[in-house]
Amino acid sequence: MDNEIVRLEGVEKIYQTGDTTITALAKTNLTLESHKLTLIMGPSGSGKTTLLSIIGCIIYPTSGRVFYKNNNVTNYNENQLAYLRLHEIGFVFQQFNLIEPLTALENVMQPLLLQKEERENVRERATQALLSVGLGDRLHNLPKKLSGGQKQRVAIARALVTNPTLILCDEPTASLDSKSAREIMLELKQLASSGKAVIIVTHDLRLREFADYTIYVEEGHVSTEIKNEEYYK
Repeated sequence: MDNEIVRLEGVEKIYQTGDTTITALAKTNLTLESHKLTLIMGPSGSGKTTLLSIIGCIIYPTSGRVFYKNNNVTNYNENQLAYLRLHEIGFVFQQFNLIEPLTALENVMQPLLLQKEERENVRERATQALLSVGLGDRLHNLPKKLSGGQKQRVAIARALVTNPTLILCDEPTASLDSKSAREIMLELKQLASSGKAVIIVTHDLRLREFADYTIYVEEGHVSTEIKNEEYYK
């Protein structure tokens, strides 16, 4: 499949606490593609974040195999996974995770500095990333001088600056009003249309209109069956 980015084969995640076994994610087969915006929905504690963390190579599955661009990454060591995350995956979080003493531009520069890019090139690429999300007039603003929607745009620019193939978002609109949430989703939808694989964990039913594909997780089980929307409010 030409557009395949991530594939899970028989993946499950089990935690053992004393005599208690918790299945955070039951055995799952799943394919995620570029040019698609995919929602992961379900009640709190259902396993959504566990699934996102496995897709993003943050945690190892207990069993099964994870493929990224058709490479089996299940047996990668921590350093290899860290390299993959830094160069191939962009992360966007609900609380923005901006560094407060740094300007918008400096926040966006951080992933490139970790990649040890030349500083002049770093500044230019970070500026372009902020321009691409409509924040050319906020380059030198500290986070405290930005609205919630603007902070999330900075976070998206930071995720984009390394030109990742995969963008993972954990409740990116939860802290935003309806207008800001819609603007952020239009940005993410455009990224998917441009060739990225955009995966969003959310409780927010407002986002379903933007989705190409919706995955539902309940008690660790993944399905694409349509659920009663009242259940997800």
